[in-house]
Amino acid sequence: MFKGKTVVLGVTGSIAAYKAAGIASTLVKNGCDVNVIMTKNAVNFINPITFEELTKNKCLTDTFDRNFEYNIAHISLAVKADVFIVAPASANVIGKIANGIADDMLTTTIMAAKCPKIISPAMNTNMYENPIVQDNIRKLKSFGYTVIPPAEGRLACGAIGKGKFPDENIILDYLEAALADKQDLKGKKLLVTAGPTQESIDPVRYITNHSSGKMGFAIAKAAMLRGADVTLVSGPVNIAPVSFIKTVHVVTARDMFETVTSLAKENDVIIKSAAVADFTPAKVSDNKIKKSSCNTSIELEKTLDILKHIGENKRKNQIICGFSMETENMIENSRQKLVNKNLDMIVCNNLKETGAGFKTDTNKVTIITKKSTEPLELMSKSEVADKILDRIVKMI
Repeated sequence: MFKGKTVVLGVTGSIAAYKAAGIASTLVKNGCDVNVIMTKNAVNFINPITFEELTKNKCLTDTFDRNFEYNIAHISLAVKADVFIVAPASANVIGKIANGIADDMLTTTIMAAKCPKIISPAMNTNMYENPIVQDNIRKLKSFGYTVIPPAEGRLACGAIGKGKFPDENIILDYLEAALADKQDLKGKKLLVTAGPTQESIDPVRYITNHSSGKMGFAIAKAAMLRGADVTLVSGPVNIAPVSFIKTVHVVTARDMFETVTSLAKENDVIIKSAAVADFTPAKVSDNKIKKSSCNTSIELEKTLDILKHIGENKRKNQIICGFSMETENMIENSRQKLVNKNLDMIVCNNLKETGAGFKTDTNKVTIITKKSTEPLELMSKSEVADKILDRIVKMI
């Protein structure tokens, strides 16, 4: 997403200015051409040389600087920028931009830019909550700027409240969304499931499976970046939330079934990648087997089949994609599930394949539809997610 993109990073006179160096460094590592513009006040908090060393580009601070090759800098940067972000953005610079004042290199360049523009306010809580600042932020939003809400917590001045510079990963999420140029799912609603479910045996133990949820989260993020309105239903996982999507947390197979079936009719595409426990404890009784290390025996009952239920009740023009985990007869078994559950697509992988299946960052799958069988090479789960969505787009 970042590779080959040009990012203009505006840095203003905020105590959080030093954190912009981390953002610049991460963007460069991800293949971006990063150009930094600093206000004169920002120079009091961090030296421009820091950004020049990180980006290998001249850090601009003076509108009339003649120490560069002939090209009107604020115009050339504005034209080539794929995204312009001001992070951190002081109350002063927010006010200037909102009211059309262009009296330095940063405000002049952003005024000339037509690319997506992002503002990340960082300041004292009382300043941030000042009605004038809030009105200026509303103005920026009305002009099409994206404004990242500041974090809450203890600020450098000692106050506690809103105004903290957001975590770097949040900034990167906003940049990634702004740079996403494939919008072939815009206007579509997708429901994605991810992760395992847990079925309690007693207050201490439960039945689950090895699913990490990585594949489902990758699909949800890829769909969001392609413009979809995404709802993610997730079992218990250890993965950071995906920005800009609605996430519903569930624990048991019954929770998953009720949530998915209640939301199914509202969505254009349903992708079930969650590995729901096939069986749940039905009854716990005294164990008569002396060899057992525990004192209970467990009777199991089959869980409700989510895919089969939504397949039988699918609405017209709705697309349903399932996942199949097999250890043998992968294609035959998966195709049978496709037919029996009335699916449009099934993504299957052999759990015996190196680098595929649970808990890995890669996957090797075969995409099966009613008319085709397409094996994919081993690739990252984010790449697999895009391949799956490519096929779904062709069906819509």
